[in-house]
Amino acid sequence: MSRSGQGHDGEPIPMLEAADISVSLGGTRILSDVSLTAECGAVVGLVGPNGAGKTTTLRVLRATLSPDSGSVRVAGDPIDGLSSKQVSQRVASTPQATTLSFDFTVRQTVEMGRTPHLGRFERADSDDADAVDAAMERADVARFADRPVTSLSGGERQRVVLARALAQETPVLLLDEPTSNLDINHAVNTLELVAALAREGKTAVAAIHDLNLAARYCDELVLLADGEVRAAGEPREVLQSGTLADAFDAETLVTGQPGADAPLVTPLPDRESVDRTVHVVGTGGQAAAALARLVAAGATVSVGVVPAGDAAAERARDLDCQVVTVPPFAGVDGDSRQRATELARGADAVVVAGDVGDANESVVAAAERVVAVDGEGVPAIESPRTTVATVETLRDAVAGLPTDGELPREDRRVESREGQNR
Repeated sequence: MSRSGQGHDGEPIPMLEAADISVSLGGTRILSDVSLTAECGAVVGLVGPNGAGKTTTLRVLRATLSPDSGSVRVAGDPIDGLSSKQVSQRVASTPQATTLSFDFTVRQTVEMGRTPHLGRFERADSDDADAVDAAMERADVARFADRPVTSLSGGERQRVVLARALAQETPVLLLDEPTSNLDINHAVNTLELVAALAREGKTAVAAIHDLNLAARYCDELVLLADGEVRAAGEPREVLQSGTLADAFDAETLVTGQPGADAPLVTPLPDRESVDRTVHVVGTGGQAAAALARLVAAGATVSVGVVPAGDAAAERARDLDCQVVTVPPFAGVDGDSRQRATELARGADAVVVAGDVGDANESVVAAAERVVAVDGEGVPAIESPRTTVATVETLRDAVAGLPTDGELPREDRRVESREGQNR
């Protein structure tokens, strides 16, 4: 990753740095000692609930609002020591609300981004025209060039405002909810563009309300709540259930995004926790889904025996559940089977889901109570100790299990569908 330069001590100078920013408006404290650092070539996401102070932070970073205390530096220079034109040559921004009420064409609107580079009586030249054309192409608004901005939809106006900021050709880009009013396709394309600009060396700080998009496209996140920084760092460090509960006052399930090395945040409804200990037996996506559903319900969950790298094993790792694994294609050894059997015996119930396999027969047989998740590969069990459920009804099935007394143990043998069909 490229850097903006080095200080006297040889350390890299951040492209944008805020230190201990505090702001009060109308007698109300909006920000309290907010600090953040954005290196050259990085995308930093500001996340948090409504009213957390994200927009106010961006206003301070672009010098349109002076803080009560604290400082902001751009490429090492104090921003309060720069003229308005100098700031505009270093920092471009897009507002959250795209209130473009005059009948300027899209091209004329984007051309406004060149103003910081022109003298008072200087006219735009071919270089300025090229910058405007390139910005419209990258923001996907070139086909609207001659249309009045007022004729466009809210999402299209959002992209015009982004094009105007790109035409400004600054090293720092500040974005306030850049994906608001955009459909999912344009939202993703917008953040793909921001990520591409960062790879080219631009620094971006964006307030993003969608935690999963922020996790996927930001190098670092700053989580704000009540005007304070609650967490900062890489997405996996910031987006954790406990931290999110503190900031949003909401329960969440944090797993992994398919096809991306980023956390996936799923909000959960307010429901009473299921105070049960459950051992999951099975492999594949269905077992992983059952595991996630149980953790989300508040159960204490263990898993095994499963091959390392299986979807259920990976989900268990994401959710910090105890898991018994064996190497892929190695088969289940005696020690692994014994550990899983002990977990099953100590659990309130065993949940079987996905492909269980004959090797886990003794693990399931150790259970006092079994909940079978209906689906391919799941054992067909008819026993007083067995309840059949779907992934969707799994929480209620486990919550409804009796908490004392033993069920009949007359049928300890569990065969897979494949074994039954032989």
